[in-house]
Amino acid sequence: MIEQDTIKLLRECDAGVKMGISSIEDVLESVQNPEFRACLNNCKQEHDRIDTELQKLLQRYEDDGKEPAFMAKSMSWMKTHMMMALDGSDETVADLITDGCNMGVKSLNQYLNQYQAADEPSKELAKKLIRSEEQLAIDIRPYL
Repeated sequence: MIEQDTIKLLRECDAGVKMGISSIEDVLESVQNPEFRACLNNCKQEHDRIDTELQKLLQRYEDDGKEPAFMAKSMSWMKTHMMMALDGSDETVADLITDGCNMGVKSLNQYLNQYQAADEPSKELAKKLIRSEEQLAIDIRPYL
């Protein structure tokens, strides 16, 4: 049970970190404020570091991880591009990223609760990703 829950939690973290990186990349070039852009870049770098740790854990279990759900990724891409076409301001970017962070935090906490038998390193990595998402949502509040 521990190994199954661990792999399932790691897969969800993998999909989540990929979704976060992709979302930041989708909007980064539109950001006008240099501090805001730096904040997003820092978070992307943190997500990249978490992804590196995550891939090592997945390799330990000989698992390939998980891509974000096609529908979720498609809907996110469409929403982002539609909103940016209507109003490409930093406020719009901050709003989109905040929504994404909130969805990520909610989902990851649900998976932590669902896969309680996962090993501690995997749970800690999920919590690290959650903290990163929570911190980004706080850091970008001035740009809303």
